[in-house]
Amino acid sequence: MKKRLMLLFGVFCSFQLMYSQGSPDYNGGLKVKFDEDGKKYLRIISWAQVQANYSDDLPDDTSKLNFNLRRARILMFSQINDKFLILTHFGLNGLNSATLDPLGKGGGAQLFFHGVWAQYNVGKDHAVGGGLHYFNGISRLNNQSTLNIMTLDNNRQSWSTLGLSDQFARHIGVFAKGKFGKLQYRVAINDAITNGLDIRDPEDGGPAIYAGKRLIGSKDAGKAYAGYFEYNFLDQESNFLPYKVGTYLGGKKIFNIGAGFFLHPSGSVSLNGTELVGEDVSIFAVDAFYDAPLGDDGSAINAYATFQSNDYGKDYLFAAYGTGSMIYSHIGYVIAGDITKTRFQPYISYGANSYDGTADNRNLFGIGANAYFSGHNSKLTLEYKNEKFGSTNTGLVSLQAMIYL
Repeated sequence: MKKRLMLLFGVFCSFQLMYSQGSPDYNGGLKVKFDEDGKKYLRIISWAQVQANYSDDLPDDTSKLNFNLRRARILMFSQINDKFLILTHFGLNGLNSATLDPLGKGGGAQLFFHGVWAQYNVGKDHAVGGGLHYFNGISRLNNQSTLNIMTLDNNRQSWSTLGLSDQFARHIGVFAKGKFGKLQYRVAINDAITNGLDIRDPEDGGPAIYAGKRLIGSKDAGKAYAGYFEYNFLDQESNFLPYKVGTYLGGKKIFNIGAGFFLHPSGSVSLNGTELVGEDVSIFAVDAFYDAPLGDDGSAINAYATFQSNDYGKDYLFAAYGTGSMIYSHIGYVIAGDITKTRFQPYISYGANSYDGTADNRNLFGIGANAYFSGHNSKLTLEYKNEKFGSTNTGLVSLQAMIYL
């Protein structure tokens, strides 16, 4: 284990030396303008995250060190004038030796749409739209961008409906978003997915399962409702796109307090004798986000905390999800230094989940550091994460390289 950790640390340092000698300025990325004033344009963003993961908690015949293409994405959006916008986002996730296919046609990791929606602006501060979208409710982390996460990856339990009522945290539906002064909002009415990740069948007198639409139909269980509201006390964040920034590295002074919800009537179902009974899914959360410079020396602080109440139905428990409550927080510190050179940001994270269906709590602890060679456009993250749940105690060391253009 010690030798492996030294190897990962050595790779981390060698990458730092290789990139810290200079990265090209981003200068706004790739934007194709169709008129002189730039009101008609096509914006293209591409990013990749590649990981080396080490864990001792694997079978004896399994390699402890494995490689993973965590994300490979392309996002494009375009305006023909300041009233209309169309966005397309596609890519793949989790491509590794277990999900590779000899011809790239199997049931492993595949390219798919992460978002396709059209939007119409209603005045300066409000917009409506529809499609496969990411205007989610509940919390900031349920709307997290994957371009600028402060930790290695998002808190898994914060994507609270991923695969249960949606396609990879995206619903098909209609949305409205905008702001009233310093108060930003996003609300949506969506169709729930028919065949989600929870493929179990309910047992008589047993816990609920998240399969209401599949088992009792779309009339009673077809729609889901979501909203998130946040007040921007200091600098105002953009809500042009739905993706929430993980850290500005001191580039802005942000303090927001938010609250959100997700409601899915009869989203779950239980079995009472021979009768299927729909159970409403309801999730509520409050959170706070602070990201600000600490002076003129390049140092900055990032902090986030949330409390979330989850009701997926009676004693529901499936993977990371369960009826109960969750607290999660992380804090990071950008070390003082020249902002035009490599910057370092150590951080810690902690999450605790309690469930009605078991006496065991799920506790997560993470500690890591980011090396920013050109802001978020080129960075390395080294993280150790420990998860305890019942008799299970797992540890994972990850090194992730990310570039986005």
